[in-house]
Amino acid sequence: MIGFGDITAAADRIRGHVRRTPLIRADQLLEAPTAAPLWLKLECLQVTGSFKARGATNRLLAADPAALARGIVTASGGNHGLAVARAGHLARVKTTVFLPGNASPAKRAKLAGWGAEIRIEGMVWDEADRAARAFAGETGAVYFHPFADPEVVAGQGTVALEIAEELPEVSLFLIAIGGGGLAAGMATAIRATYPKARIVGIEPVGSPTLRASLDAGRVVTLDAVTTAVPTMACGRTDPRIFDIIRSTVDEVVLIEDRDMERAARWLWFELGLAADLSGAASVAALQSGRVVPRHGDVVCGLVCGAGTDGLAA
Repeated sequence: MIGFGDITAAADRIRGHVRRTPLIRADQLLEAPTAAPLWLKLECLQVTGSFKARGATNRLLAADPAALARGIVTASGGNHGLAVARAGHLARVKTTVFLPGNASPAKRAKLAGWGAEIRIEGMVWDEADRAARAFAGETGAVYFHPFADPEVVAGQGTVALEIAEELPEVSLFLIAIGGGGLAAGMATAIRATYPKARIVGIEPVGSPTLRASLDAGRVVTLDAVTTAVPTMACGRTDPRIFDIIRSTVDEVVLIEDRDMERAARWLWFELGLAADLSGAASVAALQSGRVVPRHGDVVCGLVCGAGTDGLAA
């Protein structure tokens, strides 16, 4: 699907169009989630509030301008939709975003702020995606897939390039998984720059898309998606994403929604970071004990999305 060269090309393409986000040491804490040194890559401070801006911007800049004139369409749990709405704003073309009914009201409001037309379809991303694809077929709008698109995956992989430049001693990466595009892009870059590092993917118990497929040895469709985290709710991954994850990621662990809620509150209390539940997944995996660093590990987790989940008492 992609190689390391695609990621470096994406980094060159999107430079100046997205932010280089901070990488901070999580220290001076009241309650540390791990005894190991922990660094957090703050993609919650990325333009539009998540790493998704990288992939959507790379997809935009690699696209045929004549095709874009017919508009852009996507389906999203929220973060990808925001990134695509911003891409449409940059290109000055109409953007339509299909959302499932469980999408955050705050993210719906932000989408409207970027000028996107919002359509609600179904209760999970897969249902919204079917409607978005049908819309693309009817109108000729360019479809921006949130994870099964090479340009999008390459754009997400640029997160790892920035980490490698600043923190070459990382030995354990923690990456949240929805459809798997972020993990696939980052893992491709990590294997080229950190060949001995461990990579752990994190999914909700209520949407074990990659974990179920890895256990089965093939891509499977989940019977049900029950997580309340819309940005991590996906009933089926793409076979190309599965192949990358299977060959690069060491393990996929499952955490409860309540683990992410607790971690989001921790991020707000300890670091003043407003993270959505997917953005809290890496901390949740440590706090819950689903990931236990080895002696000598230097851990890097992503705070991959912004939100108000940690602001509740």
